Parts: sequence; C-alpha cells; structure tokens
Amino acid sequence: MTTSSTPGLARFNTQAAHEAAAALHEVCASERWGSALLSRRPYATAEDLFLASDAATAELSGKDLDEAMAGHPPIGRPTPGDPTSAREQRGMAGASDALKARMLELNLAYQERFGHVFLICATGATGERMREALEDRIGNPPEREREIVRTELGKINRIRLDRLVRDA
Repeated sequence: MTTSSTPGLARFNTQAAHEAAAALHEVCASERWGSALLSRRPYATAEDLFLASDAATAELSGKDLDEAMAGHPPIGRPTPGDPTSAREQRGMAGASDALKARMLELNLAYQERFGHVFLICATGATGERMREALEDRIGNPPEREREIVRTELGKINRIRLDRLVRDA
C-alpha cells in the first residue's frame, strides 16, 4: 500500500467536505467512521489515513458496525453495476453452480444466525476459500464473530482507501 503523500491523497485532503464524505461513504457505509476520518484531515501520508481508519473502525459501536455491514452485498451476489463489489468478489466469478448454490445456502444460514451479511475481505480470495471461511465462522459465538467482522471490515477499508488515494 502507499505510504507517502500522493496526488490522490492531496486531492482527498483538499476536497470539499461533502465530496470527501461521499468518497468515504463509498469506502465504508458507517457515517461515524466517515466523520472520524473527515475530522482528522489533512493526512500527511496514506499510512496516517490507514491508521486513522483502523482507529475509527475499532471505535465503531454495534449500531455503527451494522451500518457499515449494510453497505456490503452478500458474497457471490455483488451489487449490479458496482465495480467495487464485483472486483472484490472476483473469486466467485468463475465458481461452479454447486459452489454458488452452497454459498447462497450458507449466506442465508449465516444471516439467520447473526442478523447481518457474512463479511470477509474477499480481495484475492477464491470462491472455495470464501466458502471454507463461511463454513468455519458460522459456528462462532456471536461476540467472537462480531470481532472477526470488525477485523475484516478494517482490511476492506484499507484496501478501498488505498484505491481512493492512489495516483491516477
């Protein structure tokens, strides 16, 4: 990931607040997370932005975490017309019909158990790896799963922020 100042970071630092807020909302749907990052502008380096993101993610309440997760489509069903979710879930693109059906079944069972989508940093993961993670995590106690979700959200946010501030 980028660790020094870039034209993209400079652009983010100087954008009007409403434009920067909209860009951050594309990264993470939590209003509290976005507000925390906006309030700390300007950032000297991308790493400073990533560390602020990590801190804001760690401070999210349960309600804030729910709001963040609501911005993520289920694995195997990226939001139509959303290149970000399609890119992140690329590992499911060539999945067999059997794997897609199993993921749908597991996603529904997970949502029934935990009340939210299964969240995993899917960038670079194969469909099989995502299925294995879902099968492993569906038996977690809710408190443990919530912390895993927070960790996965932090990874996703860093990847998306890197794209936001990377040079064009």
